[in-house]
Parts: sequence; structure tokens; C-alpha cells
Amino acid sequence: MKQIAIYGKGGIGKSTITTNVSVCMVASGRKVLQIGCDPKHDSTQMLHHGDLQPTVLDLLRANGPAGITREDILKTGYGGVLTIEAGGPEPGIGCAGRGIISMFEILEKLDVITDDIDTILYDVLGDVVCGGFAVPIRKNYAREIYIVTSGEFMSLYAANNICKCIARFASRGNGTLAGIIGNARLNKDWERDLIQEFADSVGARLVGYFPREEIFHDAEVNQRTVMEYQPDHAVAKMFADLAGVVADPPPLVCPTPLDQHGLDRLVKRHG
Repeated sequence: MKQIAIYGKGGIGKSTITTNVSVCMVASGRKVLQIGCDPKHDSTQMLHHGDLQPTVLDLLRANGPAGITREDILKTGYGGVLTIEAGGPEPGIGCAGRGIISMFEILEKLDVITDDIDTILYDVLGDVVCGGFAVPIRKNYAREIYIVTSGEFMSLYAANNICKCIARFASRGNGTLAGIIGNARLNKDWERDLIQEFADSVGARLVGYFPREEIFHDAEVNQRTVMEYQPDHAVAKMFADLAGVVADPPPLVCPTPLDQHGLDRLVKRHG
């Protein structure tokens, strides 16, 4: 079973990329489970045409561990992609990372992950300062990790911190870095070059790059993935290409994260 985590700063496009890759992988014959590990619980929303799904944490609060079934948390979205949302605590109460930990406990208790599922995609918030968000890496659930980033400083800062987390646990034989995915935000000619240089600097490959295109907005407004909304679009072909990489990734690496001065210098060279 392939277990893949897609990390990145909040709002950088992880869910858009993950859902479209999931649809492509199902179309190629894989049985895919996408697990949303973000308190906003909107990772799988476009796979359900805009409907937010019940979360593991909400069900735990309402029913307790004994009152949850496999069918309560495991849903089927567009194209046959299986989906689960971890959820998060009430605003201002509790730790969001705890939602991820609780979710894994329930998945194990209910035997949700069966042998016929051959690919799991974890869509994970990039705030790995909290140990909960590092669980897919720390507990060896995800063995192949991708980081989504734009050329914005804070996005690269988060990506570099995720590299630090991966490097910290790589010595235990846990998940390692499969590649960097660029998702343009600045609409500058040099943005791809900056992301490429960041990938080179941490010792990773740039395995995909998505330009800033209106198709993302149009598909979201229509509450569809790009692959469903406009499957013949050039961006849909980019998602299909990325799904091919995810299915057969390049050699995994232990990243060498930059120090703060190195990251500052990298960004300034392209600013």
C-alpha cells in the first residue's frame, strides 16, 4: 500500500492538488483513500460537490468512541475516491493536532484501512510546529512526502520547516521527501525559478509546477475538481502528469533544510 502525505502552508493549494491527483489515480485503476488532516475539514469538499463531510472529531464529540462505525466516517466522492475528514477542536479549545491523533486511533480501532485500498493520500496542514501535524511522518503512516509551495516567503518558510521535520525523523527510517510541487501565486516570471532553486537547495526534485490560472477559481466556484469540471484543460493534463509521478516517484531523499540566512538570501535573489 502506498501512503503519501502532501504538506504545505495553509491556503497554498494542497487540497486542490490532492483531490485532483486522487481523481487521476482512481481513473488509472487504483483504489484511493484521501484523508483530510486539516481542522477546516474541507480537503475533500470538491470531491463531494461542495458538501462538507462529517469529521471523526465531530462524531467523537457527539457519540463517543463506542458510537462510531466505519460507515460514519468513510465516504465515497467523485470518481469513486474514498474520503475521511479528521476535523478539529471547537475554536479556542483544544489542540488541532490532537484531531489527527484521535483520527488514527479510530481508524485502527474500526479497521477502516483494508487491504483492497492500495493508495492513501494524506492532505496535511503545514504547521508542523505542532507535533500532531507531524504524526503522518512521526508514526510512519506516510512513507512518501510531497511539499506544496509558492514563491512567497512564508510559503517557502513553511516548506523549509517541513523539510526540517522530515529530516528529524528520517533517521528512524520514516517517511522521506519525494518532491516539491510548485503552485504559483505571485504571477511573476521568476517564481518557478525560485521554487526550483529552493528544491535544489534542499536536495529535492521539483516534480510539478502549476501556473496561476482562472480554471482553479472556476472549478471551485462550480464545486468541482478541475478533472471533473474541465478534463480537457491543459491544467488537467498537468494533474495527470503529477499523478503519474506520485504513482511512480523519483528516489526519495532526506532533505537538507536551509538555515534562516540561507532562506533569506534565496528569496532576495529573486525579489
